[in-house]
Formats: sequence, structure tokens, C-alpha cells
Amino acid sequence: MPSRSSTSASRTVSFEAAVRDVVALVAERAADRLVIDGRSGAGKTTLARRVAAEWPSTGAPQVVSLDELYPGWGGLREGGALARALVLEPHHRGEAGAYRRFDWARGTFAGPLVVVDPSLPLVVEGCGALAETVAELADASLWMDGPEAQRRRRALVRDGGGFERHWSMWADQEDAHIARERPDRLAQLALSVI
Repeated sequence: MPSRSSTSASRTVSFEAAVRDVVALVAERAADRLVIDGRSGAGKTTLARRVAAEWPSTGAPQVVSLDELYPGWGGLREGGALARALVLEPHHRGEAGAYRRFDWARGTFAGPLVVVDPSLPLVVEGCGALAETVAELADASLWMDGPEAQRRRRALVRDGGGFERHWSMWADQEDAHIARERPDRLAQLALSVI
């Protein structure tokens, strides 16, 4: 079971240093499940892909993004709960998890079933991913943040401006998640990425 103790103080690092630190954490903990939480635009998705490419043990991990599980712009909390129930809990039990991706254009879960193979390592990333009920399922966990102006710029460029009108509402949900769950304190590693 992972340690519940962590430092709540974020260390400021470059993106490359963050990748090295997370790969080292995964290796040190012989992790099979990594959970990455953090503010929007902090670089969670990019970091998850890089860590997956440099995974220190046999078998490349599957990466599940909460962007596939949020039921719309008001669904940060629900996305985290779905990740726990449909992906992390089954993987922890050695069973296949499965979910359908949320179709943001149609506003519904649709498409083929995505199956999560329990024999492969797993990385789950997204705002709201780390909560008290998830910490016990994660072998390693990370909290990511960064300067708000930088995060906002990255998020808006990434999404082609579609996120701009939802930025404040989403930030309010992030604030509520942070106040409720304290993911920065649950995580074994807390980084501010510049």
C-alpha cells in the first residue's frame, strides 16, 4: 500500500526534470499504477505520455485520460469517480476495466468499449484523478501545478480556444476538488512545472 504521507510543498522544476522525477518514482516504488492529478494546463497529458514511453519496467503502460471520462464541462468530480470505478479498481483487483469515451461534440458516452488490460501497467491522468479513495489504489502518484498564466495559455492553445469560455467554471471545480481531497498532500510527489 502506498504511503499516505507526502510533502504538500511543490518543488518547481522544468518539464524534463519532472519526467525524470516521475520515472524515478515509478522505478523506486515498482509501480504498476500511476495517478497524475493537477491543474488544467499543467502538462499532465504530455507528461503521462512521456513517462509511459520511458516506463522503467517491462511492458508499456496504458494511459487513460480523464478527458475521456468527464461527462461534460461540469463533470470533474464525476470523471474522477468513473476512473476509480471503471479503471483503477478493476486493475487493482487484476480484472479488466472498461469504459466508453465521452463524445464532447454529442454530449454523451459513445463509441466502442475501451478495455483496460490488467496485465499491463496503468497511468491515469487528469484533473480530479487523485482522491483519498484513489490513493490506496495507486502505487505512485503525482500532483502537477504551475503558474496560472502559463497553464491558461497552454490549455487555450491546446484546445483551440474551445476551453476559454469554460476556464473559470472548470477552475472552480478544480478548487473544490483541491479543498475536498487535498491531492497535493495525497501525492508522493508534488511539482510545479515551468
